[in-house]
Amino acid sequence: MNLETCIKLDRRDELADLKNRFIIPEDVIYLDGNSLGPLLAIVKERVNDTVNREWGTDLITSWNKNDWINLPVTVGEKIAKLIGAAPGQVLCADSVSVNLFKVLAAALTLRPERNVVLSSDDNFPTDLYMAQGLTKLRGNDYELRVVDPEEVLAQLSDSVAVLMLTEVNFKSGKRWDMKAVNTAAHAAGVLVIWDLSHSIGAVPVELDHCMTDFAVGCGYKYLNGGPGAPAFVYVAERHQDVQQPLSGWMGHVRPFDFRQDYEPADGIRRFSSGTPGIIGMSALDAAMNIWEEIDVVSVQQKSESLATVIRERLRHEAAFSNLELFGPGPGPEGGSQISMRHPNAYGIVQAMIERGVIGDFRAPNIVRFGLCPLFLSHVDVYNAMNRMAEVIKSKAYEDPRFSSRAFVT
Repeated sequence: MNLETCIKLDRRDELADLKNRFIIPEDVIYLDGNSLGPLLAIVKERVNDTVNREWGTDLITSWNKNDWINLPVTVGEKIAKLIGAAPGQVLCADSVSVNLFKVLAAALTLRPERNVVLSSDDNFPTDLYMAQGLTKLRGNDYELRVVDPEEVLAQLSDSVAVLMLTEVNFKSGKRWDMKAVNTAAHAAGVLVIWDLSHSIGAVPVELDHCMTDFAVGCGYKYLNGGPGAPAFVYVAERHQDVQQPLSGWMGHVRPFDFRQDYEPADGIRRFSSGTPGIIGMSALDAAMNIWEEIDVVSVQQKSESLATVIRERLRHEAAFSNLELFGPGPGPEGGSQISMRHPNAYGIVQAMIERGVIGDFRAPNIVRFGLCPLFLSHVDVYNAMNRMAEVIKSKAYEDPRFSSRAFVT
């Protein structure tokens, strides 16, 4: 695919104008929105207003005057529309790890006769860490069983209480068939928890339609809510009577009665715990407004088109002969990322960053590009591949500056 073709594709792109709403340096091609979404101008304005007016002028009255107290539900309902959830089932709160702990504990409570949490060995590590911690906390009778992805469904049994999976794999981008997995798990009496961190805002998600039990996800990747943005938790209405273990005051039915004994709130609010971080939640609330104008199907279609540019360049550019596509890439079986293996992956990524193309590295040898259609064009991707070819041809990645790994990779 040549530059002229990319220009024509961009002229026909119905999402092209959205790029102007983001604050991205002119000389940067940003291919890491699947790790941290860039700043939206509307978010900058909202955070300034939250800090200067709501906090600075209205002070504590903002809990009522500016409705801070209901932000977790307000943002949760905006998120619900993106993941196919009816009202009253999504709450914006805490982090993915904390929310995962809540729903894992709740799911185990719903299956007291079973003692196994089942997951795949390619799941995102923090999800496995939280399950390890919870099963140890519950005692020797409980077990986290981690198996090859190809063996997951075969491992479903009457000892498994919970199946915990990430819908889109963070390294390969491979996507599970949520409905098929849920159907198989429920037939075995197993509850399912999905991590949607690499799904929401990238691919269509239909939690209610797929009869999902629980789900969690983050707000700082494709939702562009900012670094450390609050996460969200989905609990199907049929499971909302269960008690989650982090019984903080915001999950109390009447938190400002200040009673000594805990009584959980009705519905999704009982999955709150501590006081919400209002500045971060306000940022995510503002970022979510852009999704009122966008059909996620069109987002997925554009990410597939962007990926075609990369696939074509990999096939026809000699410099890329040592790059191996890893995972399906955008499409029915993948998320919105392209992953490639190379022996010098870390150095390549660092050399490209110096040249204004920001992607990311995943150990041990993966170059990963997030193809975020809200702010990327076909020409952007074409130019990024040109700079990558230059890095590889010149062996710029061998520069000693690019061999010493920073703490964050």
